[in-house]
Amino acid sequence: MDLVSKILKGDKRSIARLITLVEEQADEARGILKQLYRFTGNGVTIGITGPPGAGKSSIVNLLAKRFRQSNKKVGIIAIDPTSPFTGGALLGDRIRMQDLTLDEGIYIRSMGSRGALGGLSRASFDAVKVLDAAGMDYIITETVGVGQSEVDIIKLADIVMLVLVPGMGDEIQAIKAGIMEIADIFVVNKADMSGSDRLVNEIKMYLDLNPDKGKIKPKIVKTVAATGEGIEELKNTILEVQKQQEEVGLLAEKRKARINYELRELIREIHMKKIVSTFETQIDDFVEKVFKKEVDPYSAANSILKNLN
Repeated sequence: MDLVSKILKGDKRSIARLITLVEEQADEARGILKQLYRFTGNGVTIGITGPPGAGKSSIVNLLAKRFRQSNKKVGIIAIDPTSPFTGGALLGDRIRMQDLTLDEGIYIRSMGSRGALGGLSRASFDAVKVLDAAGMDYIITETVGVGQSEVDIIKLADIVMLVLVPGMGDEIQAIKAGIMEIADIFVVNKADMSGSDRLVNEIKMYLDLNPDKGKIKPKIVKTVAATGEGIEELKNTILEVQKQQEEVGLLAEKRKARINYELRELIREIHMKKIVSTFETQIDDFVEKVFKKEVDPYSAANSILKNLN
């Protein structure tokens, strides 16, 4: 049985093999992804982000178990910072989710951000497609909670969850506005701590002051991941948001925006490879000239591209 057939049957080893090929940018991977693409689009992608220590991994763990109780298959991608030496993921979130690995209906993978300006790498998008084609009903992507990956998650996810914790005080104003704007669900975790009601009120105030007319009003859910409190409500809220997005056409709109983004990135990537391979010698010549200040880099780039048909 070939790799495509095995992945479509949900074989974990085959899924792992293809994601590794994707991360290594192997030529073989693109051919397999082409064959799998028509089988994608059935799974719902959930992005979860928030500051370090907010309890994201614990919430992912508990959510996955709740979805499994409803007989849903779950794929989990934990985006870790990439090691500058090995290119591999550093944190290894799977250690925190070891009890899930024995469940045949759950697949967990740690992936490096691959230095995509601190954001999500191209491999993350392809890994979601692999898990979607493999029959995962929900694909949960957890970001490291720092840098561009927080905002980038909207390019990947159908539903974005932002996890916050009490004790932030007025710091909600300091959270990058872009992150507050992308959330479909605000999760106030560690809600048994003092200050949780204040945080909820601050989020409500933020939403009232910054209404987005083209979007469903974000939901707020209080949880205590340490005890499991609020997780059932969170799961139901995800299902509610999913239903609302489908009814008003927002889900289709988000997915079209994702295709638009991916197409542009692919064109840029293919175009760049073509330019570099075609003008390798010229680029090397201009490096020397720019270094010697004989020409500026802007003029050099224009001179190289002038010969591009």
